[in-house]
Amino acid sequence: MLEQRIQQHFIDSADLHYQVAEALAKPVDAALQMVLACVTGGGKVLTAGMGASSALAQYLALLLVGGFERERPGLAALCLASEGLMATAWPDGQALSHQVRALGQTGDVLVLFSADGEDNALVQAVQAAHEREMSVLALTGQHGGALARQLRETDVHVSVPHERAARIREVQHLVLHSLCDAIDTQLLGEQEPV
Repeated sequence: MLEQRIQQHFIDSADLHYQVAEALAKPVDAALQMVLACVTGGGKVLTAGMGASSALAQYLALLLVGGFERERPGLAALCLASEGLMATAWPDGQALSHQVRALGQTGDVLVLFSADGEDNALVQAVQAAHEREMSVLALTGQHGGALARQLRETDVHVSVPHERAARIREVQHLVLHSLCDAIDTQLLGEQEPV
């Protein structure tokens, strides 16, 4: 009954993936260099997102600690709490920035996920990361909004040029797989996963 509509989701997603492949390769490579420098230098990766984007943050932390498609030693990564008890402890969405100040150190990387870049809590987290002399990797949609405007020249912005949150998150998911595959390739050498 809705088969055509369902098929259109697959087609639209595949089209967007194809359209952005070349444009996103360079910022994803820059993200790879940032994360590798962090973890091989003894630093850690802190991840965060609000709402549905928090699932991507949790997923990246899992892939870094537990591995992607090959066995390797775990990399230091932690997903910051954006909801629940931690989020209610501070007014005005300051839970993430408090966690960044408490856990982040010079040389660490803060990875943030957002469909539109307009989450005030993420903007505050960027400010906290910069105070702690951390690098920031922002994965956003559209133009990145207020979040992108907080980024420094040394930060990395992977922006999916689309307005629809579902399509943005689908591409962000693929970006994570590409990033983790590249990390494994750099740490373990070229090899096809089993």
